[in-house]
Amino acid sequence: MAFMKQQSITSLPPSPEAARRARMIKYSVAMGIRMVCIVLLLFVHDWWLLVCAAGAIVLPYFAVVVANVHGGAPAGTVLRPGAIEVYRKPDDKDQK
Repeated sequence: MAFMKQQSITSLPPSPEAARRARMIKYSVAMGIRMVCIVLLLFVHDWWLLVCAAGAIVLPYFAVVVANVHGGAPAGTVLRPGAIEVYRKPDDKDQK
């Protein structure tokens, strides 16, 4: 009888809800920085104006890329279950 190796809870990937929440937080932080760059465009001068403009223009692309990158260590391989064993209730005639 072969025993299957059980999955460790620490080797499982995060739940879809947790992964979605993490992506939303990353995206929201990047968009918040973009909003700061847009507001600073009204108040800064010289080369800082170019830095803020570049941040306001380029950050949406990087926010989407960073939010959609799957982070963390790669999960281990999932083992397939072994053969299926069928257990049947003994019939009355088998007991006599």
